[in-house]
Amino acid sequence: MIPVELKPEPEDFHRNVRQPGHMWLADNGVERDAPPPDPAALPNYWRHSNRQLWGAYAGVCAYLAIHFEWVIGAYSTDHFVAKSRHAGDAYEWRNYRLSCLAANRNKGRFDDILDPIGLEPNTFVLDLATGKIRPNPRLDDERRTEAERTIVRLRLDSPEHNEMRAKRFTRYVDGRDEQTLREWSPFVWHEARRQNLL
Repeated sequence: MIPVELKPEPEDFHRNVRQPGHMWLADNGVERDAPPPDPAALPNYWRHSNRQLWGAYAGVCAYLAIHFEWVIGAYSTDHFVAKSRHAGDAYEWRNYRLSCLAANRNKGRFDDILDPIGLEPNTFVLDLATGKIRPNPRLDDERRTEAERTIVRLRLDSPEHNEMRAKRFTRYVDGRDEQTLREWSPFVWHEARRQNLL
């Protein structure tokens, strides 16, 4: 995970997502800043902005920091503050994170992880040979605990994730194609640059 900059909301977001969402909440007596009685009942107006979210963040998962193509259908809109906690945030662009399906499922309704938007640079570091992720040892105790919890919650240190990151770096070493590494695996590229390996 690397820092993500919040992108401006689309011009038609208010009309297509926020306005109908807020109207539904009002019509059904659901307070915007309260948990909804049934989160599953919230209309998924956010789907109107899925393609825009993918485009705004260049197809890069906020949690895995890897690029994925729109056509493979592996994208999802993660509500950083879960819909089950604040009904109104279900319809707020600032609360959306572009996410691979698996990362979104792992996060689920929890919001006890570090937010990629506003994340301090170099919070996480990689062993590029193995792909293993860990909190930066320079973090203070509180931040290190948050980073460790994020790794566990999102399963960022699974053998599959580690293999993926190591493979991306190995492909770079074999072909020396820095632009592709940067576009397809920004976290690996960032760490390779930080470690003076590019």
